[in-house]
This record gives sequence, structure tokens and C-alpha cells, in this order.
Amino acid sequence: MKGSRTVLRGVRGSDAPRLPDLGLSLLFSLLLGFVIALIRIQKKPVLSKMATIYLSFMRCTPLLVQLFLVYFSLPQLLLLVHIDINSWSRITFLVIAFSLHTAAPLSEVIRSAYLSIDKGQFEAAYSIGMNYFQSLRRIILPQAFVAALPNLGNATISLLKDTALAFSIGIIDIMGQVRLILGNNYGIGMFEIYVTISLVYWSMCIVIEIIVSYLEKHLKKGRVSISK
Repeated sequence: MKGSRTVLRGVRGSDAPRLPDLGLSLLFSLLLGFVIALIRIQKKPVLSKMATIYLSFMRCTPLLVQLFLVYFSLPQLLLLVHIDINSWSRITFLVIAFSLHTAAPLSEVIRSAYLSIDKGQFEAAYSIGMNYFQSLRRIILPQAFVAALPNLGNATISLLKDTALAFSIGIIDIMGQVRLILGNNYGIGMFEIYVTISLVYWSMCIVIEIIVSYLEKHLKKGRVSISK
């Protein structure tokens, strides 16, 4: 188990993606996903078509390809308009790629949660003087958030697991540390190391599941279904 302890020490001292970095990716993907969902809900002709193309591209291309496009191609494209981002850290490119990738499924989660809310609630909000955005913020979105919470938890877990691809652009994350150690040890201790890493990922995912479950139970308190 020496290799396993080395992995854990190496991760703490490496430039692996930290929780704030994952939090930023999730925040940006939620914001972008909300904008895309709103565009598709309102069915703006040009913007809706662009959003559909974006969703299709993100769904039909692997995350690894998207990561390479952001890390290698984006700086070259921006140089054409005299914007140099080559000095940005690898973590920044990772956050951008993960945000763009995760925003696609989150937009569908948000859109389906929005559509699950009875539209009569909009009419009730308008009747007391609220405009569209006030009713959205005060009435619709809080209910849609509760409906979308399980899928938001799944997206967070997927985002956490996707960090295993960070090594492909030179970031020494958990899996990157594993590959380096196995390479230096000629594959010795492979079983113990991979079992340890699987337990690390599993433990982090369990924590996310517990948090989501707590939020779901807490936010549903006092809510009574009309169908009952």
C-alpha cells in the first residue's frame, strides 16, 4: 500500500483541480445552461437555432476532444484577433472546457424542470402585478430547482469524474499521479493503487449524494402536492 499513500500525498501537493475550480466549473455551466434553456423555452428564431447547434456539438463530441479544442485551438483562434491567452494557466482552460461541456446537459435539466411547473402559476403571478422575470425568480425557479436537484447532483458527480481527463493537458490530477507512479514503478502495485483511487472517487461522490439528498428533503418540507 506504499504506492497508494504516495498517490494521496502527491495529489495534495500537485496542481490538481481543487474544489473551488470544480465549483467554478459548475457555477459557470449552470449560468450558461440557464441562458440556453431560457433561449430554447422562448424559442427565439436565430438564438434558438444557435443553441440547438451548440447542444448537438457538445452531445456528439467526446469531452477529451472538447478539452483539446479549448486548450490548443482556442488560443490560436484568438490570436487572429490579437488576443493572447497563452499565458493562462491550464486550470483556466480546464474550467472553460468543463463549463462548456456540462452546460449542455444542464440546460436540458433546467428546461425540463421549468416545463414541469404548471403554467397557471405564471397567470397567478401576473394577476398580482408581477412581470415575467419577477414571477420567474420568485415562483417558478425555486420550484424548478427542487425538481432539477437530483439531475443536478448527477451532473456534479459526472463533472467530478471528468477531472480524470485533466492529465491529458499536463495537469497532474489524481489519475495523472497514478500514471506517473505506475510508470516509475514499472506497474508494480497497480491493483492496490487503483483500488485506493476508486475508493477516493467513490467517497467524494457519496458526499455529493448526501448533500443533494439533504437539500432535496429540506427544500421539500412543507410542500404539499395538490394531487394528494
